[in-house]
Amino acid sequence: MNLKEKVLLLLIVVLGLCFRIYGINFDQTCCQHPDERAIVMFTLPLEFPKDFEEFLSPQSPLNPRFFAYGNLPLYLLKGVSIIVGMYNPTFSTYGQMNLVGRSISVLAELATMVIIFLLARNIANSRVGLLSSFMYSISVLPIQYSHFFTSDILLTLFTTLTLFLAVKFYQKPSVKTALFLGVSFGLSLTTKISAMPLIASISFAIAADFLLIFVRTPHKLKVWLPHVPIFLKRLITEGVVIVIATLFTFMITQPYAIIDFSEFIKQNLQQFQMTHNAYVFPYTLQYVGKTPYIYEMGNLFFWGLGPIIAALSISGLILFVRRIKHSPPDKRSKMLIVVTFFIVYFAVVGNFAVGFMRYLLPVYPILAIFAAMSLHQIFKTIERTKLHFLNLVLKLAVLLFIFLWPLSFTSIYARANTRIEATEWINKNIPTGSIITTEHWDDRLPLKDSGNYNFIELNLYDQPDDEVKWKALSSKITQAEYLILASNRLYKPLQKLGECGKYKVCYPKTKDYYDKLFSGKLGFIKVAEFSSYPTVPFINLKINDEVADESFSVYDHPKVIIFKRDRL
Repeated sequence: MNLKEKVLLLLIVVLGLCFRIYGINFDQTCCQHPDERAIVMFTLPLEFPKDFEEFLSPQSPLNPRFFAYGNLPLYLLKGVSIIVGMYNPTFSTYGQMNLVGRSISVLAELATMVIIFLLARNIANSRVGLLSSFMYSISVLPIQYSHFFTSDILLTLFTTLTLFLAVKFYQKPSVKTALFLGVSFGLSLTTKISAMPLIASISFAIAADFLLIFVRTPHKLKVWLPHVPIFLKRLITEGVVIVIATLFTFMITQPYAIIDFSEFIKQNLQQFQMTHNAYVFPYTLQYVGKTPYIYEMGNLFFWGLGPIIAALSISGLILFVRRIKHSPPDKRSKMLIVVTFFIVYFAVVGNFAVGFMRYLLPVYPILAIFAAMSLHQIFKTIERTKLHFLNLVLKLAVLLFIFLWPLSFTSIYARANTRIEATEWINKNIPTGSIITTEHWDDRLPLKDSGNYNFIELNLYDQPDDEVKWKALSSKITQAEYLILASNRLYKPLQKLGECGKYKVCYPKTKDYYDKLFSGKLGFIKVAEFSSYPTVPFINLKINDEVADESFSVYDHPKVIIFKRDRL
């Protein structure tokens, strides 16, 4: 890696840093992402046990009793917050701990950019490596999730690191590399159990040489039989080291998955049920009727990457597959290690009944590599022109075009968060003591209310959606002076589920309620609306992203609507 490459990589990392720290406290430490909120809440009470006996007990104060995600993010957050809390104690409190977590997310992203460069350089060349890191640095979904502390950013870091180490292991198998590979895989699993598809890439890294020989000459026993002892030796030595290192890392960084095994299994089974049945939880009803793979690809294309980078990724994938076919065996195997994870992970996650966009974050580094290969080809075509000035202008034009979507998205952080704006409006315009409704499973507004208002909760998700339910709800609505929709989290899916002949769980009366509310027939009028859309720079064109997956907007730029009872 020469000086020029180091400088360019540093500039790319700094660019990624700027995108990720810009507006990092967009919600004024209100923890607007429910996963971030859950992680902080389960991290706060963690303490070291008094003795080893207590440590080995499921009742240990070090046991978070929370296994929906891995425990590594919680322990990492706790450790870092204790360290920074020595200098500023507020960073160890609920009000500030999420900022510590978001800083961890940003640092993890910077490390991911460097690893992407190393991985892409290894399977292609340095130029593709730099372009890959650049593509990832300006990808919208990673930028967005750097503004939260969830397990997905750390999972992306460790899966990318594991893929890089799998490629290094294939290049030069050794006990040392196997050890690092196992540790990295273990960290991936204790960040989120959905890292399991990495097994496919690790297995391929161990068996690649043997598999490729067998595929090329399936009927020639004399050709592939001599390679069997070599394969078995690698499987028994390095393969065992990988397994032991993985298990040891898992036990060290998530001990209560074993000590409190029944709770670990119970919660992971709940997560399994959720990913295979959109009716399990209220907040997954939005995915009822989701078309597998198509839904994920649509959100990835239009929002997570944006049309330009996504188009480059698709063309780059085609180019990548073609190069696998025509590459020498050594390079082909390294490329197959990467693409194997991409295919297996996307095949598994894309078939989930639920489609949270963050679930696909671990494949964004690979998509960045695909996009970089496509962009590399574009640049090579441009460079065929003999005019250097025109060459430079064309490249800059392409890069400016690519920048449009990340700049459009980050414009939401240049404005006040919609819920902050709504909170200020409520405190200024709604009289103290007023009766305000909140929707169950959504956030209450105003944020950080100090007891100025009386709240009535509407349990709109309750089943059955019948006369009994709505008799109780109508009584509550009759008392309300203001109705507040803090986001589209409820009305978007529940309006869709109005047809009982089409869905197993339906909400015909709730749909009718929303229809009347929005049309003004319920007796309430809209008095305020707060929205913030990605805006294309220079031309000030707003991009309405309400059709995107709910999770794309609801955590950092939800639409807030306030209705007031029409007393006329």
